[in-house]
Amino acid sequence: MNSTEGASYIGFHAGSSSARDETRAAAEVARRRVRIMSATAYPTLPRPEPVAVPAARLALKSDGAVRGLLDGAWWPRSRDLLSELPALTAVLDPLWGRITRIAVNPTYWPTVPHKVPVAGHIVKVGWFADEIDPHQLLLLSYCIGRWDLLVIPPETGAEAAARLMAAASDPDGPPLTGSALIAADEGPHGVAPTGSRLDPDKVGEPRVKIA
Repeated sequence: MNSTEGASYIGFHAGSSSARDETRAAAEVARRRVRIMSATAYPTLPRPEPVAVPAARLALKSDGAVRGLLDGAWWPRSRDLLSELPALTAVLDPLWGRITRIAVNPTYWPTVPHKVPVAGHIVKVGWFADEIDPHQLLLLSYCIGRWDLLVIPPETGAEAAARLMAAASDPDGPPLTGSALIAADEGPHGVAPTGSRLDPDKVGEPRVKIA
């Protein structure tokens, strides 16, 4: 009789509200440990910062200027058309209408891709060994027409590049091809074809010349 009552008493004690509270508390502690372990095992990685693409270095003739043989000059940073053309079209699209085709002479371009993805569309790229000057770039716009730019070699120094840009975008300059302009600048005097020498202290990266 005494043993039976003892057993009944123990069973009643195990199922009491106090025991249930202790069980729930232990389960909550276990859940917290799982959450902490999960957070430690799968940390939140920082989002990568967007990489800024350098703007194209350009000098263009004004809208009302006589076209001549060149419409301006472009000074790329490398000979990689896939890397350079997106920045170039990003500047020219708002000015000339969407650029749809580009052609180069392959002499100074190691690789000429057939297509280049640019902002919002694809530009088709071709090459002509005889029809295009080795130091020029031909661009065709969807809306307006054709333009020819002097391509200044990427390794050109800032002072020489500034002279060439000024000459190619000068509406009163002589009608020279890209190769002729570069040859003239590499002459013994190093004077810009416009007849004036630039101040070396004011030479930087020339910006787009619109007006």
